[in-house]
Amino acid sequence: MAERPEDLNLPNAVITRIIKEALPDGVNVSKEARRAISQAASVFVLYATSCANNFAMKAKRKTLNAGDVLAAMEEMEFERFLEPLREALEVYKKGQKGKKVSEQKRKDKEKKVDTENNKSRAEEGEDDDERMEEEPEVENEAEEEEEVEN
Repeated sequence: MAERPEDLNLPNAVITRIIKEALPDGVNVSKEARRAISQAASVFVLYATSCANNFAMKAKRKTLNAGDVLAAMEEMEFERFLEPLREALEVYKKGQKGKKVSEQKRKDKEKKVDTENNKSRAEEGEDDDERMEEEPEVENEAEEEEEVEN
């Protein structure tokens, strides 16, 4: 838990970006207004989290889930945000599923490459063994030629 109330505020850069995206071009926001919006956003997040935590506790869970947050939004009388939140959650879930599939494909490809590399190394090792067996014969032939010459 935070030791100071300031630790609970959202980062100013995030707040500034959200404000800029929400307002039309050419609208300026004073530092004081940004600070007030930042504090209000932080209070909202804390309140929503607390309400969601109550739903998790009623269900005898320690982990908050999306359902808890949606129920909290409804309890806080923010019903008009429920549908956009559900849509955003679906987009998030699809993105996560896509990431998992992509990650699995990447891992499978890496395994295949590793397997192929291991096969290549094993084959090279066999070739090296064959060469090592052949090389002494060449050395023996050279020694025999020297003996013949002497």
